[in-house]
Amino acid sequence: MTEQPLRREAVSDQLYAVLRDRILSGALPAGSALTAERDLAAEFEVNRHAVREAVKRLQQARLVEVSHGGRTLVLDWRHHAGLDLAVGIARAGAGPALPDLARDALEMRACIGADAARLCAARCTPAEAAAVVEAAGRYVMAGPDLAALGAADIAWWRLIVEGSGNLAYLLAFNTLVGGTLDIGAVPMDLRTAELLDVEAHVRLAAHIASGEPEAAEHLARELLGRSVPVAPGAVREGR
Repeated sequence: MTEQPLRREAVSDQLYAVLRDRILSGALPAGSALTAERDLAAEFEVNRHAVREAVKRLQQARLVEVSHGGRTLVLDWRHHAGLDLAVGIARAGAGPALPDLARDALEMRACIGADAARLCAARCTPAEAAAVVEAAGRYVMAGPDLAALGAADIAWWRLIVEGSGNLAYLLAFNTLVGGTLDIGAVPMDLRTAELLDVEAHVRLAAHIASGEPEAAEHLARELLGRSVPVAPGAVREGR
């Protein structure tokens, strides 16, 4: 079925979202040719410039590839697309959601955080370690205020990720905390259990300052894992 004609504002963005969703849903399967430019223009009652802009965005997202013969072929997004695809879907708040996107983002956060803590304990300078220890004290100052705890948490983990010396982790961290990935589905009791455990944060800071990579990794994984929704029947690691 043909969608309704697009609104006239940001037409190319709207068309990009429609075509993106067709690719993700399989309506435009991998290996198939993207609908011809003139046909898209006629279907959505837009000019061909808007179509070209939308296709350019699809190409930048690695959802399509323009072949030498001029045809635009749909790529397998599971093999070619990057994290920016999930970000775009979460920001739009519409279209087919990637499976368990909130859970997947939190699992990624736990994995990156645990290894960043390990690397930070092994690599950080004394000044960086001191900053991590000092920042852990802000959890105490924040008290039970979850908003204040959340702000302290982002600032503290940024220090740890920066201390890890891993640029890829830092860029992923920026994506995860930038409000662009939807983690709003996290049960509040899980998020509270992580944030309110001030003692665990202080211990983790001490492991980092003492240069104990394995202990830091284990505690960070356990702490961050509390905010990851557990599938029915699964057993969460105990403290």
